[in-house]
Formats: sequence, C-alpha cells, structure tokens
Amino acid sequence: MKLGPIVRGLLSFIPGANELLPKRKNGSADSSEGCYYDWLKHLGILYSNGVTKIPNTFAELGPGDSLGVGFAALLSGANVYYAMDIYSHANTEINLKVFDGLVELFKARAPRPWQGFPNIDEYLDENLFPSKILTEELLTATLANDRIQRIRKAIENLGTPQGEILIEYKVPYMNSSVIEKESVDLLFSNAVLEHIEELDFTYKTLYTWLKPNGIMTHLIDFDCHNLTKQWNGYRKINEILWKILVGKKMYLINRQPVSVHLDLIQKNGFKILCNLKKYRTDGIKRSELASKWKNISDDDLTCVVAFIQAQK
Repeated sequence: MKLGPIVRGLLSFIPGANELLPKRKNGSADSSEGCYYDWLKHLGILYSNGVTKIPNTFAELGPGDSLGVGFAALLSGANVYYAMDIYSHANTEINLKVFDGLVELFKARAPRPWQGFPNIDEYLDENLFPSKILTEELLTATLANDRIQRIRKAIENLGTPQGEILIEYKVPYMNSSVIEKESVDLLFSNAVLEHIEELDFTYKTLYTWLKPNGIMTHLIDFDCHNLTKQWNGYRKINEILWKILVGKKMYLINRQPVSVHLDLIQKNGFKILCNLKKYRTDGIKRSELASKWKNISDDDLTCVVAFIQAQK
C-alpha cells in the first residue's frame, strides 16, 4: 500500500484542504494526438460493430483537461457536442491549442494504428488512416475552412450556436435534466466510469439522454490508478482503510468489476454490442483478497480493461 493516497485521504477530511489537492488529470486529454487516437479507436470499433453513421449529436462523460475528443467528433461530421464533468478542468487556451493540432492531424490523414484491441485493419489504408470510415468526400465537407472557423468560434463562445455547430460544457453535470431527453446520438467515455460511485443512476441517465437506438461507447480501466503497488491491489484493502483513502474526495475509483457494469447496462435497457476485455494475471492472488472480494470471479479479478459498446 502506498503512503501518498492515505495522506491525501486524511487531508480531505480537513476543511479547505480538499481544494488544495490535485484534481484528476484525464490521461492524454490535453494532447491533440491522444484525443485523435481515442476518438478514432472508438470510432473504428463502432464501425466493426455495424454502427456506420457519424453522430450528429455527440456527448462525452468526463472529458477532463480538454474537450479534444469532442472536437475530433466535430471534425468528423458531428454538429453538436455536449461535454459533461464534475469539475471545470478545461480552458479556452488549451482547447484552442488542442483543436488546432487536431485540424492538422485530420488534414494530414495522420496514421493511427489500432493497438491492444481486435484487428480492424479493413478500415485502414496503406498509411494506417481509416479512409474507409472518414472518406475524402466526408472530410472535404467537415474540414472546409468556413466550418473549421465556426467550430473555433464555438470553442471561444461555449453554449452559443455558430450556425449548425454547438458546444456546451456542462459542469457539474450530475442531473439528468442538463441534457434534453432523447437528444444524443452517441455517448462516449474513456477511463471515466471506474471513478463514478452512482453507477446505476449514471447508466439510467445515459439511457434517458440517448435517442431511441442511440449508442454508447465506453473504455473502462480497472487498474489501481497509482493507489497500490499491484495493478489490482485495491482489492486486498479492508473497508476501514478504504474509507480513509476515499476520504471526502468526490471521486477516487469505485472498485466495481466489469460484471457489475455489464449487469447494470442490461438492467437499464441497453443491448450490448461489444464487450472486449484485456486481462492481466500478474496482480494479487485470490488468497490476498479482502473479505468484500472473496467471491469475485476469476474474470473480474483479472480484467484490467473493458471496451463496452451498447445500444438503447
């Protein structure tokens, strides 16, 4: 067990100290290349599951340090982007920098090989760009100079429509009414759902926001997020110590295994289209599990990443 997380948990009980603690950084969210890769990765797997239409309305849960994935969706043909977070992380300067970088990547048809997930090379050309998805005809329209300028103005004026383009940053989002019912075509998250405690409410809310037949795509990371020395070491922590670690922070990790996510997704009315998993067997042994997790399945114990796509 690392000492730092315990200290941060204890500090969170001190009034005012919680505001001094570092906020979660969302991986590569402030990198144009990272956002480009995350978007094309989800898009490619959507296409491999028969979802072949670029969404008009795209919503992202927990965008973090920039709104770059949403900008990538807009540059691919979406017109409306809702970004939802519990803290206001992003700022205009970072957003514009990431957006300009994304424009250059799309214009260059930059290669993005699919790493760590099933082979979908059929969508890639010789330059490893998914030209069968993002065709020249499509990108000629989506990357037109006047459209790029409208997106840029929408970034500078969040919440104000610029022609057909609208970007809304909803912070905090924890209310189902922040987005109109049945208004979203595609809902996206990347390494976010492992942080949310109210999973049942969240999946129910996502169902409310999506249009009939709407799609959601989630990458869920079951790693320890630097809390423990072993990647799944949080499962040997007893409940008293875990409460200290969590403290009064708004999020840490919820520790819920992949089976809980799958059960809640189906319980809330979704049809699972895709359930891709990556495993690690170098974590803690079953004999080391805390009493709360003694009966966990081997699949849940060793699943380190799940890529889940589902349809309303």
